[in-house]
Amino acid sequence: MRHVILAILFSLGFARADEPKPLPRPDGKPADLTKPVKVFILMGQSNMLGMGKIKGADKAGTLEHAIKTEKLYPFLVDDAGTWTVRQDVRNVRVMVSRGGGMGVHNNEWMTIKGNTIGPEIGIGHELGNALSEPVLILKSCIGNRALGWDLLPPGSARYEYEEIDPKTKKKVTYVYAGSGDKAERWVKGEEPKEVPWYAGKQYDDDVKNAKAVLEKLGVYYPGATKYEVAGFLWWQGERDTGREGHAARYEHNLVNLIKSLRKDFNAPDGKFVLATLGEVRKEDPTGNAKLIFDAMMNISDPAKHPQFKGTTATVYSHPLSKGGSGNSHYNGDARTYMNVGLAMGRAMVELLKSETK
Repeated sequence: MRHVILAILFSLGFARADEPKPLPRPDGKPADLTKPVKVFILMGQSNMLGMGKIKGADKAGTLEHAIKTEKLYPFLVDDAGTWTVRQDVRNVRVMVSRGGGMGVHNNEWMTIKGNTIGPEIGIGHELGNALSEPVLILKSCIGNRALGWDLLPPGSARYEYEEIDPKTKKKVTYVYAGSGDKAERWVKGEEPKEVPWYAGKQYDDDVKNAKAVLEKLGVYYPGATKYEVAGFLWWQGERDTGREGHAARYEHNLVNLIKSLRKDFNAPDGKFVLATLGEVRKEDPTGNAKLIFDAMMNISDPAKHPQFKGTTATVYSHPLSKGGSGNSHYNGDARTYMNVGLAMGRAMVELLKSETK
């Protein structure tokens, strides 16, 4: 199989970066429930959570404007201009509530509702169009979380990293948290200042909530009795740019993330698709964001990670973004979330196809 990154960049049918190849409208037919539900778990931070504005037909950047004025994403509406509904793709979103339990924010057939969207819409339509099995898009995430801290995979070890202190301009060696530590980092030789949190807590919560959905499959996919976790989709990284020690460790943590998710969901062959941060270009100079970008590109390079050959893909999202950054939620531009979601969905489809080759 060709290098997956190149396949994403050049072979996914984009006439222009902002014009994904149109999908057909959903036919309204339910999926064959004699087949196990194909489950795709979406994780990350606010990128994946999604802040694309829906309403405002007269406002550039909204989904309504994209459809009515720019004539994009025609599969999302019928001839009357009403949002289409997929009867073969279920859209479920869960998130830790303020009380610490699981809040259910979406549990419906794939359609447009509420005030904002994330990449799940594009992902769901691509997968629903490509697969004959029932599809469950299961998003479990929250914003402002770091892979090197909140989302740290289980079993991650502490490590040391030398940085320049911005105040003293002197080199300082920090100890960065391993799984379960209650301080994000501390100066080597000093006692860590613990906080009411721990390294990996968000990973634990997001995985626990996703499993809770799957344990009650029929509640979230009516009529379904069996499932298979087929893949994972990841869009995250801004929070890790804040510390050089996290950025330099990002690739190592990505490797452990993929392994941990496959183990926790009993999906040893589960495919993994991630998207780069929309504001970061390949041509950008070094820096924390570039360290993370390089890690994201490397994870899908079989020369660097042969153990993931044919099972991971990276979507280079800068050409798909309509401006802004993940920290600004891409200015709420729904087109960014649609474009990246469609590309991630296509990348996942390509990985699934490779199983049969």
